[in-house]
Amino acid sequence: MRPPAENSPGRGSVSAPPRWKAATGITVLLLLAACAQAPPLPIYGQIPRFDLTAQTGQPFDSGSLDGHIWIANFVYTTCPGPCPMMSHQMHGIQESTAATPAVKLVSFTVDPEHDTPPVLTEYAKHFKADPARWTFLTGDMARLNDLGLNAFKLNKVDGNLDHSTRFVLIDGRRRIRGYYLSSDDAFPKNLLADLHRLQREPS
Repeated sequence: MRPPAENSPGRGSVSAPPRWKAATGITVLLLLAACAQAPPLPIYGQIPRFDLTAQTGQPFDSGSLDGHIWIANFVYTTCPGPCPMMSHQMHGIQESTAATPAVKLVSFTVDPEHDTPPVLTEYAKHFKADPARWTFLTGDMARLNDLGLNAFKLNKVDGNLDHSTRFVLIDGRRRIRGYYLSSDDAFPKNLLADLHRLQREPS
């Protein structure tokens, strides 16, 4: 007969008490949980304070976004290409985050000469935007250009109407925490997952 293996209970071996085994199991589980925690999202940049005009015609102070997680994109209302899909996707994000109304949505126009507040209001209605959560912004082209190019690092706003199709995730301290290409099939799922990670971060 073979002798018992070193880690097998048998003659002359002493098995660990059940309580000790349970405590060891709990410790292992806690260590695994700690290792499984996702690292914080990266910080890609800082959005400065800005003042523009909302679709209501009222001045918009970006300070109203401080303390809120928000999602931004750049579109224009006469866009024949990706903008309708991007706005449809933003509406989907609005619906997916309905239980967390503190999450805000912001769409900046790249065609401020055409996209006046009344035009943006009609566009917002078409995509069923909740005015308490989803804001469409227009204003001075130079200011929009500075934001698009230097703050969000996405695109110019100079009248040529070229723009990025990325969505941007910003935390409550106006820090960029993620970029998401709208043509990526997994983008809504990935954005929402990162949003929930941000919500769990200490403020």
